[in-house]
Amino acid sequence: MGHGHGHGPPYKVPDASIYKVADAPELVEVERALARRGLKDPWLRNEVWRYNVKQFSTHRSRLVTFLFKGFPLGFAAFVATIGLEYALGVDYHGGHGHGGNGHGHGDEKGHGSGHH
Repeated sequence: MGHGHGHGPPYKVPDASIYKVADAPELVEVERALARRGLKDPWLRNEVWRYNVKQFSTHRSRLVTFLFKGFPLGFAAFVATIGLEYALGVDYHGGHGHGGNGHGHGDEKGHGSGHH
């Protein structure tokens, strides 16, 4: 499945040996803190890519991109919805809402008001 079209993987996974903990000052500090407790994290270099600001930008900018990725499309849909409702005459505050049609509060005409 998927291999018959001559296509390879959609991306190339770099070899883990290109990442060095020494390239990420934040992780160097983590490594030192672990060493003070007599511990070592053999997988720490797997996190180095996260601190490569040139290639992956900062954590904050990745988070902002993630949170607002669909904002332009969502805002366009919002504006289109408002325009469509306006064009069709949709009115949420008009006469058919809260008591404006005679079926609301205090109007007892023909609705079991005790007339037999």
